[in-house]
Amino acid sequence: MANLNPYLSFRTEAREAMEFYRSVLGGELVINTFGEFPDMVQDPSQKDLVMHAQLDAPGGLVLMGSDSPDGMPYQKPQGLSVSLSGNSQDTTREVWEKLSEGATITMPLDVPPWGGLFGMLVDRFGIPWMLHGDPED
Repeated sequence: MANLNPYLSFRTEAREAMEFYRSVLGGELVINTFGEFPDMVQDPSQKDLVMHAQLDAPGGLVLMGSDSPDGMPYQKPQGLSVSLSGNSQDTTREVWEKLSEGATITMPLDVPPWGGLFGMLVDRFGIPWMLHGDPED
């Protein structure tokens, strides 16, 4: 079975961001640095940057990310959001509270016309998020 997973790019903040996401979502985080692979970076001062990080969070959620060392193109995320849905409203509120630390709220968490809870923010690392908690019976 194929998987479709968000893969986030950062200039140099991938480790901090992925550790933050682990604190928000829980789960197992594995980080590999460029220094673990010979000749992957030309500047030895960048050997500790993240070549690949993978967070396997509860419920089968997978979030990946990496840094972009000098010589690799980097653009801040635009035109996309990481969408987290299918949770209870309580779980959505919990995740929202944690993710919103240092974030820019673009749409406060509230009841949308289709029910449940919905909100949008750009987290402190510049990643846009949309959260939706399912309507409750």
